[in-house]
Amino acid sequence: MINITLPDGSVRQYDKGTTAMDIAMSISSGLARNVLAAKVDGEIWDTDRAIKNDASVQLLTWKDKDGKNAFWHSSAHVMAEALEALYPGIKLGIGPAIDTGFYYDVDFGERTIGPADLPKIEAKMLELARQKNSFVRKEVSKADAIAYFTEKDDPYKLELINDLEDGSITFYEQGNFTDLCRGGHIPHTGYIKAIKLMNIAGAYWRGDEKNKMMTRLYGVSFPKQKELTEYLQLLEEAKKRDHRKLGAELELFMFSEKVGSGLPIWLPKGTALRTRLEDFLKKEQIKRGYTPVITPHIGKKELYMTSGHYEKYGEDSFQPIHTPREGEEFLLKPMNCPHHCEIYGHKPHSYRELPIRIAEFGTVYRYEQTGELHGLTRVRGFTQDDAHIFCTPAQVKEEFLNVLDLTMHVLKKLGFEDFTAQISLRDPENKAKYIGTEENWENAEKAIIEATQEVGLKTVTELGEAAFYGPKLDFMVKDALGRSWQLGTIQVDYNLPDRFELEYIGSDNQPHRPVMIHRAPFGSMERFIGVLTEHCAGKFPLWLAPEQFAILPISERFYDYAKEVENQLAASDIRGFIDNRNEKIGRKIRDAEVQKVPIMLIVGEQEVNDKKVAVRIQGQGDKGTMTVDEFVSFFKELL
Repeated sequence: MINITLPDGSVRQYDKGTTAMDIAMSISSGLARNVLAAKVDGEIWDTDRAIKNDASVQLLTWKDKDGKNAFWHSSAHVMAEALEALYPGIKLGIGPAIDTGFYYDVDFGERTIGPADLPKIEAKMLELARQKNSFVRKEVSKADAIAYFTEKDDPYKLELINDLEDGSITFYEQGNFTDLCRGGHIPHTGYIKAIKLMNIAGAYWRGDEKNKMMTRLYGVSFPKQKELTEYLQLLEEAKKRDHRKLGAELELFMFSEKVGSGLPIWLPKGTALRTRLEDFLKKEQIKRGYTPVITPHIGKKELYMTSGHYEKYGEDSFQPIHTPREGEEFLLKPMNCPHHCEIYGHKPHSYRELPIRIAEFGTVYRYEQTGELHGLTRVRGFTQDDAHIFCTPAQVKEEFLNVLDLTMHVLKKLGFEDFTAQISLRDPENKAKYIGTEENWENAEKAIIEATQEVGLKTVTELGEAAFYGPKLDFMVKDALGRSWQLGTIQVDYNLPDRFELEYIGSDNQPHRPVMIHRAPFGSMERFIGVLTEHCAGKFPLWLAPEQFAILPISERFYDYAKEVENQLAASDIRGFIDNRNEKIGRKIRDAEVQKVPIMLIVGEQEVNDKKVAVRIQGQGDKGTMTVDEFVSFFKELL
């Protein structure tokens, strides 16, 4: 017998060689019908794979992220099978699951595939899915794997096999298709009931611009047609909310090829929005004991070699800047933390001074690949609402809890009520990716876990997602469309203080290493504003809106009164503008609605005579007439 530990901590005994499906059946037949795959000791397994030793087992359904991944990865195999049937002789690359479905990289040779071909491929995929072919796992030797794909003449698979160790190679077969894959998969293709191929793109093999450009086919699939229909409707709504579209319409930001791809330029309205966000957080930080600093946009290469950022981010950074001095090199800074370590280290510190909290809205630079750039959410230059707390080990939990409180306050203030905190830990199988001692990592991970438990925060744990210098807590925020975004982050770091040899004098009069907490509630100003724009469809909270009102004179005769009202509102710190175009009032109202202006103040002869304004709220209609003082009181109630 073997012991199987379930997610609720209960332990059940089963015969050696039992499967995840056997376990599901022992719980309920309803569960068994919905199980897609299983997570066995953290690894995704097929439901019919024999479990031979004691293990922790999580049964995965469509509701689980890993269940969806198994479903979509299986769908990628079905797409590859359909493509081979329709286009004999193609060469296959890789076909993983992604957050929004799956893709497969394919070398079509001399053929060209376009949008008109997608319905034919979808139909073939559905035909194959209805055959209910099982996904069969086979362990193969490296020699046999090489022989199979040599005979098939599939060079991309052979290149992947060359990187694998003998004894760790598996094939998966379904129907007439065989692929190199470590799994896991859904029980059979019949679970796939609805398929939509979304688009076609180019992708360099293995992401290297020196390699051949392949064709990447993106798709999504569902266990029910209804779910696909709802998903496509969601995409249509997402198009309307696309921050790139709204950013142009609302004149928030722009990009210029002459300036460079991935380098956003903030226009006046966007700058007003961003400045309000910064001011909001700066005030909160001052209340909570943070000291503002400003650091340069560049640093000597040696600074980032000391911190480890050059080793970890070198390939994703802009190339070194060479000065007239022989051998001197600078880098655009990839992170603010090395500069803040230098600030802490520029003078001695006593334990009585700690914690020291240093805050900066600092711009950093990463050379993202052109194909990965996406509006504000993936850029090459971005500003972090960065802060670093230097504290004693005994202060770590309290400081972490304070940062948790600040981050949740920020998210809720901006209308993000639905979020999960992701505890991102090291990959236990690949510790070489990280710097620092085992003891430091254990202490840091323990501090995060205990702090989240203390406040009862809803968390998930992801292995392998830690920063190279320490574990972190990432806030996975759901927007109005139910999409998940990684925004704020908190990280506990015992390692950079070691690398920079930072110290404080303890109560024992001896030098000690401080602990460093990295935190950014917004994460990146660019990404946050991009996500916020889509979340609220451009209708920003009134306190944040770049223009809170538009005064709409019925004719130019009333412009002087409109200007008088504008000045009175400006004195009360209420921002807006006068629409003095020679247009009819109906057009002005429609244009203000399109521009998402929260409040319209209409002035005509009656309003001038009564010294009032006619108030109209976007999406709500008329609210009657008010004096300016009455409107100011009304406005403050809306905030």
